[in-house]
Amino acid sequence: MALNEYTIQRIVAMEAAFDRTALAVQMLEAALDTYETVKVDIDRLTDYLESGAWREDFEADEAGLVPGDLKRGVLSEDGLYNLLADIVRVNEHLQELVDEA
Repeated sequence: MALNEYTIQRIVAMEAAFDRTALAVQMLEAALDTYETVKVDIDRLTDYLESGAWREDFEADEAGLVPGDLKRGVLSEDGLYNLLADIVRVNEHLQELVDEA
């Protein structure tokens, strides 16, 4: 059986799809492993925002009581809220992908 040009093109296309998929799966697995390791941090950040401790720290910063050279991105007015909203969005996206599988 002789190979025609269409067969060769199909094999090349499927090989490219295979390589892209294998790389995406590898990257997703690594990202999920990393995400799993920060689950405790996500819970801590959620508790921090919901407990009122964030508000206390924010107000202390606004009053100038927090040293100016201290990294405090967590105290930005929308930063932590937006991060937690992003986490909800990512979790929903992951669930949709699972439901489609």
